Amino acid sequence: MTTTGRRALLVAGAAAGVTALAGCTSSPGGRTRRPSAAELEAERVARAEAALRLRSVTAARGLLERYDATLAAHPSLAPRLTPLRRAVAAHAKALGEGGTTVEPVAATASADASPSAPASASASPSASGRSTVPAAPVRVAADPRAALRELAAAERGASDGHAAALLTAPPEYARLLASVAAACAAHAYLLTEGAPA
Repeated sequence: MTTTGRRALLVAGAAAGVTALAGCTSSPGGRTRRPSAAELEAERVARAEAALRLRSVTAARGLLERYDATLAAHPSLAPRLTPLRRAVAAHAKALGEGGTTVEPVAATASADASPSAPASASASPSASGRSTVPAAPVRVAADPRAALRELAAAERGASDGHAAALLTAPPEYARLLASVAAACAAHAYLLTEGAPA
């Protein structure tokens, strides 16, 4: 084969190589390769799970803010609300950090538990470590009974939201969501019918 023929063959081979590399991604070792269908699916699933976790922890933190606002507006409700607020804070932490334990409702929902000061809203756990835009202040009814009804409605809404998220959650996170949804439903009962206002 002549030098010109070899050169033409090398140029054609290089052109084919460049065409084959188009659209490929870099791997950590410096080599390039196209992501497999399994890798693309795993990335899609991971993004969906991250979005689900963010929605779940955001809902729990919103509920926690409602507890804080209610306690600030009605300090006399602290003996009744503080144990429930503590459970909601534990739920927010577990949902945001991927924990699998939920504080038992029976241990936290006693209506005659001793009061303790609620933790500040700034002490609530961060789901992603990113700063968030401050939410509008939560409005609380002036009447304590109405405030309890609002809190119970928020607990029911959170329970429904966590239950709906079960449909798309991975198994371990689905178990956590089911536990938190059940706890929220129990809190709603305790806030309305479970004890006198």
